Amino acid sequence: MHHIFSKLYHIGTHKEETMLVISSREFRQNQRLYFDKVDQGEQIIVQRGKDKSYILTPISDDDLYFNAAMVSRIKASIKEADKGKMMEVSTSKEISALLGI
Repeated sequence: MHHIFSKLYHIGTHKEETMLVISSREFRQNQRLYFDKVDQGEQIIVQRGKDKSYILTPISDDDLYFNAAMVSRIKASIKEADKGKMMEVSTSKEISALLGI
């Protein structure tokens, strides 16, 4: 296993964190290990080739765009549109006026 460690400092907090940079091959061979490390708060970067890198980040329900709250808002908007509570815009002037620009 080949690992590169670097130090990262958060501006304002002076908190030091270690970031682990691994190859995509290493990640494929030991995915569970690296997912566990991310779950424990460690930052993992997977390098793919010479010029591509990816950060492993856990997501929560708040990170998903189509979470329950967003689906509720969409359904409420559909009901409003069905009742005629909507505005149709088709020109750039109308869009600018709607957006206040």
